[in-house]
This record gives sequence, structure tokens and C-alpha cells, in this order.
Amino acid sequence: MSLSNTLLNPVESDFEIKKSRFIGRIEAIHSHAEGVAIVDALWQQHPDARHICYAMLVKGQVRQSDDGEPSGTAAKPMLNVLQHKGLDNVLATVVRYFGGIKLGAGGLVRAYSHAISEPLNRAELVTVRPQSSVMLTFAYEHESLVRHCVDQKSLALSIDYAEQVSAHILGEREPLEELVASLTNQLRGELRVVQLYSEGEQDNAEPA
Repeated sequence: MSLSNTLLNPVESDFEIKKSRFIGRIEAIHSHAEGVAIVDALWQQHPDARHICYAMLVKGQVRQSDDGEPSGTAAKPMLNVLQHKGLDNVLATVVRYFGGIKLGAGGLVRAYSHAISEPLNRAELVTVRPQSSVMLTFAYEHESLVRHCVDQKSLALSIDYAEQVSAHILGEREPLEELVASLTNQLRGELRVVQLYSEGEQDNAEPA
């Protein structure tokens, strides 16, 4: 089962290099749209900033911007720090107020890396576990067995009644898949799997 980490709470940094001020922040997000909205809000908070660079990871998908800094000197080193920490569902931003002295490519890489790596050393991480959902239908006589197996796997269950019982089960991907395999074997063709799909990285998290 693929696991990743995200932040329990946001962390920040604020420092100066050759009169340029760098304000770094790393926080958990659930979508790229949420990350973009946070960046837009930063521009409202820092209208006089020269650059607001960012790197975000959501379910392994990257979105990033150097925002006018030389290519590869801002977002890429920020992203490298996030990936080195095994993070996902996370946004890293750095607001830069230019102090009039150019830092050069190497100086920029070091500054943007430090703006993210330093606060991450203080961050409390949580492990994000992939979730899945399944819909099963079966005869009424099997309901007690299904409920027992679901309880054993610590999964969430909701039941609907019609001609047959319909069970919607949600939880960690691996035990849920094990449950479906076990019930399929025990009920010998009397279990119908209506749908089984991944819901991506959800909010179910525990301390890393």
C-alpha cells in the first residue's frame, strides 16, 4: 500500500539574504484549486512582493511556478525538498521582497530551498493512507456475516434494504480489498460487487 506524508499544521520561515526578504510557508491542501486560491490570497496580503513562487503536490501531481525568477531556481528546489521528505497533498510558497542585490542562480536555489527545508525540520507530519469505497449486494441471510467481517477490518458501513441488501463500505484500500476477496470466497457467487474504486488520498491520517 502506497503511503505518503503531509503536514499536521502549517510551518513558516522568515529571513533576509542581501536585503531580500524570503517568507516561506508549507501547509496541507486537498486540491490544486485550493493551492492556487492560497497563492492568490498571498498576493492580496503581499501586494508589494516581487515574487511569490510555489510548488504543490496533490496525489502525486505537481503544479509549480517560478513567478519570474530564473527558470529552475525557485519552484524546482522547493519541490525537491517536498519530494525528499516524501510529502503529498502539500503546498509550499515563498514570498520574496527584492532588496536590490541579485543573488545569482546558486544563491536563489539555496535561498528557496532553505525557506522550505528549515521550517520542515520543525513540522509535525502525518501519514496519509489511500482510501477506497465499494458497493456490495447480497441476500438478507448474509448480512450478519458481512457486518462481522466489516467490523473486523475496522471499515465504515452503511446499509440499504430493497430486494437484496446493499452495503456501502469505506476505508483503507488494502483491508477493504482483502474484505471483498474474503466475502467473495465465503459467499460462493452470492455476492455482487457493484463498484470498487479508489477515492485517492483522503483525510484519514495518523502521526508519522
